[in-house]
Amino acid sequence: MADKKDAKKEDPKAEPAKATPKKDPGKPLEPKVQHIGGESIVDRLLPHIKKIITAIIVIAVLLTAYYGWRTWREHKEVRKTEKLVAVLDVGTRPLIPPGLPPDPNRPPGFATEKERATAALDEMAKREAETATGHIYRGALLMDAGKLDEAIAELRQAQEAQGLDGVLARENLGIALETKAAAEKDATARQKGFEEALQAFVAMQRDPAGLRYAYALYHQARVQETLQKKTEAKALYEKAKELGAQTELPGLIEQRLAGLGG
Repeated sequence: MADKKDAKKEDPKAEPAKATPKKDPGKPLEPKVQHIGGESIVDRLLPHIKKIITAIIVIAVLLTAYYGWRTWREHKEVRKTEKLVAVLDVGTRPLIPPGLPPDPNRPPGFATEKERATAALDEMAKREAETATGHIYRGALLMDAGKLDEAIAELRQAQEAQGLDGVLARENLGIALETKAAAEKDATARQKGFEEALQAFVAMQRDPAGLRYAYALYHQARVQETLQKKTEAKALYEKAKELGAQTELPGLIEQRLAGLGG
């Protein structure tokens, strides 16, 4: 009997028996999430590293190309500006009156506008700066140099420009056509040239509120006066005088009207 009692006694060193969990027939067993294969974040990224490196290289190439293009463009603009400055330096030198000694502290000037314009055109050709200076300025230089046909061709390329550039191109074109017409020996060619100049001044500015509209009327009046159309010329002069009250036009127009007997 004692042995049976001892057998029933628990061994103090023995681990306590684990209670067997009761199964809940109405609740499914939840699977235990396990980390398989010891994969880390790096392990999972390895298959994509090639794609990531490729993307980085593509971005680097694109950025290099962009900044290289921008640097090239900025350098091109700097070179263009330098060419323009060199031409303007010649084209804006003062005219020296006859007998006046040159200033040793300044670049040499020119005796006439034609001489100065020719020198500026030579500088432009030497530096290949035709694009930098633009059609309007080059056309004006060609006019001053007496190369009217070239000036007219140059200015026609800019007459469709928007804003002030277009207005100035058409104004200079009209002046070039008028100057050429005045030099014509043949009466028919002369008449045709003045009429063409008149149309250029009409097209110069058609908007009464637009830039240099009063000057467009003034130029039209001058040509009409040359064509012996005094009534039309007087009307245009009066309108130009009214619209150009804040300019130098009123004084010029008063002299013109006095010559017309008005």
